Amino acid sequence: MLRNENPKCTYAKCQLERQVMTFAPAIEPSSPGELMNQRRGALIRTYRKQPGRAMIQDGARTVQTRYAPSDPLHSEVEIGLGYGVKTAVGVHRGLGGLHDFPNPGDILCSALAACADSTIRQIAGQLHVEVRALEVSVAGDIDLRGTLCVSSEVPVGFQQMSVSVRLELGPDTPPRMKEKLLAASEHCCVVLRTLRQGVPVTIELDTASDQQV
Repeated sequence: MLRNENPKCTYAKCQLERQVMTFAPAIEPSSPGELMNQRRGALIRTYRKQPGRAMIQDGARTVQTRYAPSDPLHSEVEIGLGYGVKTAVGVHRGLGGLHDFPNPGDILCSALAACADSTIRQIAGQLHVEVRALEVSVAGDIDLRGTLCVSSEVPVGFQQMSVSVRLELGPDTPPRMKEKLLAASEHCCVVLRTLRQGVPVTIELDTASDQQV
């Protein structure tokens, strides 16, 4: 299970980051890991010279291709823009839903699981560590009295989340490499760090369509 970060580990993190940022020479890639190392090495050199190019934007939006906007039990979300990947979204039975599709809480857990899994894979590739098995499980606990306004003393949102990592490395991997790999992944996992640190969220209401009617 991923731990809360210890601020006293700053030096160790820097040392580990230097190791992670050590890339193989620019040779013809023979594996996905070598290909990523070459691509990422070039990007890091670019971001150091032009920091503004490091700012990107991820996104998602709801669409109305399967369910009418008057349907309170279902919706559909397009994950990422331009991939054409859409998934149906349901409502948890604890909120009166049919529990027939993943709910937004499940999608939040899946984002954390996917980010942790992807980060471990990326850093393992950078360190030339053989990963034989990897499974990341995420659980989020929530008291529904908050969102249903049953009790003002219960906050709206997850009360806690936990991440469990099952990781098997190659037989020639140094014993302490697993801990180093997990520590580096914990430090670099964007979704994990966002959830722990919090981030400003703005909400805007688009009234342009109302004005055109």
